[in-house]
Amino acid sequence: MRRSSRISLLTLLVVFSFVDLGAQVPPKRELRSIWIATVTNLDWPTRGADPNVQRSELLSLLDGLKAVGVNSVVFQVRPECDALYPSTIEPWSYWLTGQQGRAPASPFDPLQFALDEAHKRGMELHAWFNPYRVERSAGNYALASNHVAVQHPDWVITMGTYRFLNPGMLVVRDHTARVIADVVRRYDIDGAHMDDYFYQDGITNQDSFTFQSEPRGFTNLGDWRRDNVNLLIRQVYDSIKAIKPNVKWGISPRGIWKNGVPTGIVGNDNYNTIYCDAVAWMQGQYIDYITPQLYWPFGGGQDYGKLMPWWSSVRNGRHLYVGQGSYRIVASQGDWGASELPNQLRLNRTNSQAQGSIFFRAKVGFLDNPKGLADSLKRDFYKYPALRPLMSWKENIPPNAPGGLTLAKFSSFATLTWTAPVPASDGGVADQYVLYRSTTMPIQTDDARNILAIQTGTSYIEQSLPPSGVTYYYGVTAVDRLQNESPLSNVMGLTSSGVVAVEPQEMMPKEFVLHQNYPNPFNPSTAISFQLAAVSFVTLKVYDVLGREVVTLVDGIRNAGSHTAQWNASGLSSGMYICRLTATDGAKKQLVMSKKMLLVK
Repeated sequence: MRRSSRISLLTLLVVFSFVDLGAQVPPKRELRSIWIATVTNLDWPTRGADPNVQRSELLSLLDGLKAVGVNSVVFQVRPECDALYPSTIEPWSYWLTGQQGRAPASPFDPLQFALDEAHKRGMELHAWFNPYRVERSAGNYALASNHVAVQHPDWVITMGTYRFLNPGMLVVRDHTARVIADVVRRYDIDGAHMDDYFYQDGITNQDSFTFQSEPRGFTNLGDWRRDNVNLLIRQVYDSIKAIKPNVKWGISPRGIWKNGVPTGIVGNDNYNTIYCDAVAWMQGQYIDYITPQLYWPFGGGQDYGKLMPWWSSVRNGRHLYVGQGSYRIVASQGDWGASELPNQLRLNRTNSQAQGSIFFRAKVGFLDNPKGLADSLKRDFYKYPALRPLMSWKENIPPNAPGGLTLAKFSSFATLTWTAPVPASDGGVADQYVLYRSTTMPIQTDDARNILAIQTGTSYIEQSLPPSGVTYYYGVTAVDRLQNESPLSNVMGLTSSGVVAVEPQEMMPKEFVLHQNYPNPFNPSTAISFQLAAVSFVTLKVYDVLGREVVTLVDGIRNAGSHTAQWNASGLSSGMYICRLTATDGAKKQLVMSKKMLLVK
């Protein structure tokens, strides 16, 4: 794509305002992810190689990504209605063993291996599914006898050499949803991810019979097709929520929603070409994140400077992780200038509605370090570790703080150790720890530049000792699986001459929150936790479904911080109850929040 010389004034201002990354404070929370593509062995594995070779390849890939600063991977497990994991629903992938349906030569579960190794490196893993694709190129290899296209050829639409499942068929939607639910149920994945292979470009009347037989009241073919896709996405969302509600669900559509939106944008779109309505998914809030594939430079008819802000404006409280076309830096793929992708990342960071990036793809455009991109990420953009963004609609109860931080100094290094916290009110435990280091007190935990490490273990070796006259202050927090962060532990200090103890430092909440009670449902007791950003007069009351007050649990002044009240409902009947928290701060600002609780005897 030829770069347009007509670039909007706004884009020019943004790009040239942030030429020096030092002008931007690094974010404490940011998704730093990448697609690992297995179709045609783009990133992994060597097809048909011994599983030990494939394991080694994947370890090298993950190590390289970790070194750059990646904190999440999107790992392709279903390229063509097949599986890169043992499945009773679909056959082993051709791209793994060289013959569809043939198991690895020795026991090997690539998804479980990738998941374990990603978690060891502090990375999330999202399992990536292609929703409908049967064959990229029909006849390229033999299909297994248990492949869906062999067992149900009437489910398949053929367009030239490209074949895909018919999205208009209820049995197809159920099949795809069943495949994803099976993985969510059997594997400890952090997220499920779907790409943009919905309807094929250029489709005309290939699904006319299905439209006539399963119209669901629609008279417009385009609206019916879009609803077919919406139904699948909602079905998957509902099943994930029922099986493991903390698993994230995201989709990466094309970068243009509709031709002409926003003004000046032209190109093949989602809405009219492949018949998916990404805005509807966000309006309905049946996805957790959206990753539009913005694989274009600034300027021209697909102006990144227009498209990224537009997507951020329609996310409706869900997360926006921008799909970055880093492969376009490579000479044969677009030959972008060395500053193009860094300037896109700078623009992202000026927009609080963009929470991170997913790069396409691991081997080409990233680990091969085209025009120094990986170096730029390591030295600048990803110089400091980052937690992943919070999804408060899933779960927002932080773990308890780690305890017993101790520090021991040796001649050329120091060691820090701490103890894991007890489970939180919702049963949550520490998944990782954030170790902070600062030269001033109190430690500013909001500043990513004070993050020394994010890790799974409860000890750390400090190789950098403070110079004479400087004190390093250390503290540690716990984060759970969804990256809710605990208060800070006790603080320890280190000087060139030894270790000093420091008064405890509490990390104050920054917002008023009433957490869901735990357990819920409950019998007969439950814990109700809340947090206050300021000293407030607080009442916490429980009502029945008719609005009658049952009990007052808190009635008085409470300090800023986290609080928990216990409620024993032994003398009450089963049913729904409502807890209501009211807090009035010193400025007479009143805040009210309620939660439903279910007593089951």
